[in-house]
Amino acid sequence: MRIFITGGTGFIGSHTALLLAERGHSVVLYDNLSNSHADVPERLRALAPSGDFTFIEGDVLDRAALASAMAGCDAVIHFAGLKALGESWVRPLDYYRTNVSGTIEVLAAMHANDIRNLVFSSSATVYGLPATIPVVESMPLSATNPYGRSKLTAEEMISDFVSLQSGWSATLLRYFNPAGAHPSGILGENPIGRPNNLMPIIAQVCAGRFASVQINGNDYPTPDGTCIRDYLHVMDLAHAHVLAVEASSDPGVRALNLGAGRGYSILELVHAFEAASGRKVPLEFGPRRRGDIPELWADPSLAHSQLGWTATRTLAEMCNDAWRFTESLS
Repeated sequence: MRIFITGGTGFIGSHTALLLAERGHSVVLYDNLSNSHADVPERLRALAPSGDFTFIEGDVLDRAALASAMAGCDAVIHFAGLKALGESWVRPLDYYRTNVSGTIEVLAAMHANDIRNLVFSSSATVYGLPATIPVVESMPLSATNPYGRSKLTAEEMISDFVSLQSGWSATLLRYFNPAGAHPSGILGENPIGRPNNLMPIIAQVCAGRFASVQINGNDYPTPDGTCIRDYLHVMDLAHAHVLAVEASSDPGVRALNLGAGRGYSILELVHAFEAASGRKVPLEFGPRRRGDIPELWADPSLAHSQLGWTATRTLAEMCNDAWRFTESLS
């Protein structure tokens, strides 16, 4: 297939593009480079020299450019969006504009090009404050922050639209906390400016780029007082997207959790990264972040039964791979 990836030079998009190319698909990377780098296509070609990669710089809010770039493709994986929970409280309109309006434009461009296969990058934040853990797909949906609400709105919009089309397939992948990097050290998470995600912040502190890691709250009702999250290696996550886009012959909408199925606290993650890097991570504890919940991890059994997917990589592998990539940037 020829697969169109919005946010294709970003963290998860680039790793997914690599696996798709390794399986013989041609890939169109569409990205405005607002939070990624122009050398990503070159890094992909270094890892997959025979891969068919096309890079087009563009914004998902530009309907004409998006529809033109998408022409001739067979499927779309939609990653492009803003994704920082804390920032969404400061810039809520930007989050709705990019994550909701951007998804409208993607659907419109797909419709114009008669592309009926969509894989959507969603989030566990659509579960809000779940009544029980682990989280299963049948739980009620809600959100505790503008980022989560933008993802939930996009999900509902996709479901409404696809249900009215003939032969369309949409897979909503709700993932938990992506981390790690390609084991080569060539490809990884390298956002513009200070990272929003925890693991790249820890990695850059270890590399001496920032002084310390700020932990938002150490008074939660958890064993060590810090939030517990389900961390998932980006290579496992990318593999799930490949399986989803390849298995989308059945029309309709389905939502699947992507997680390792167990939780680690923030302090457990810090200690694992210290072991991987051989360096001490300076910490600063601050107040809780608005909208955070104490613990969250997935029941990924539906993704296993429907896609044959299981997360296989460990927290230690996530930390080792992320540190290898961070060192390569020095």
